[in-house]
Amino acid sequence: MAQFYYGGQAVVEGVMMRGRHEAAVAVRRSNGEIALHSEPLPRGLYLSAVAKLPLVRGLVVLWEMLILGTRMLLWSANAQVEDQLEEELPGYLVPLMMGISLLFAIALFFFAPLLLVRVATGIPGIGGHSILRNIVEGVIRLALLVGYLVLLGRMHNLQRVFQYHGAEHKAINAHEAGAILTPSGVQRFSLRHIRCGTAFLLWVMVVSIFVFSILGNGPIWWRFASRVVLVPLIAAVSYEILRIGARFYSVAPVRWVMTPGLWLQALTTREPDDGQVEVAIAALERVLAADGVVAAKPVAQAVPEPAAP
Repeated sequence: MAQFYYGGQAVVEGVMMRGRHEAAVAVRRSNGEIALHSEPLPRGLYLSAVAKLPLVRGLVVLWEMLILGTRMLLWSANAQVEDQLEEELPGYLVPLMMGISLLFAIALFFFAPLLLVRVATGIPGIGGHSILRNIVEGVIRLALLVGYLVLLGRMHNLQRVFQYHGAEHKAINAHEAGAILTPSGVQRFSLRHIRCGTAFLLWVMVVSIFVFSILGNGPIWWRFASRVVLVPLIAAVSYEILRIGARFYSVAPVRWVMTPGLWLQALTTREPDDGQVEVAIAALERVLAADGVVAAKPVAQAVPEPAAP
């Protein structure tokens, strides 16, 4: 059987993990208990032969980040709100927020650099050179990404999210190393992970430079449209680069190329405490149990499922 890459993301006071057959989210409730929820992954999407093809599997991951991630984020938010307000968040709220966030990201990282380059066309040596224009646009895009992550890192409310992000990385690193999944054992592992979503974003920015350079300049309407239409393709290529990097990371040149993605994770991860690592382990063990890798453990507490976005 081909190697399977477990992955996840941080959510509100918790961690989501995705396995072969299920996705699971574990959160720490205000009473100290770990609430756990899991749901089967769509078989037609994840287990079909088409979904495993190169580039196509990158689109599946993109779907996972946008849709499945939204559902699990809503579930974790509901778990916290229920503790405080004894009511659930409306099902449309988080999908609406995610839609707005997606539009904001496209505007900030794709439209804004294009507009800034248009301003720079009056600079000697840039205006008539298609490849140079796209390189400048790409550098601006990278600078905006780093600046945005630095800004997020200074927000106090996100510090615990970044800690759970670190806990997710440590748990997956421990599992991939064959270590026993206990808080003390998992804490020994790195905050960085080669397949992190932060590294994925970095590669999206880098790949976009090459893709848009191939397209050239063209009419302004085409350049704006291409920045939206080609995002899925760029994301799919970026995902394949991460997979290759993970597979051949022991090869020195590959390791050097992948290192900037690890550096960037310093902006989105923080050292977790043992309780946060315990939450990450709970989510990971649930998907490992669904895959038959470990024995199933009892659910700590049930929380109502969110409405589909």
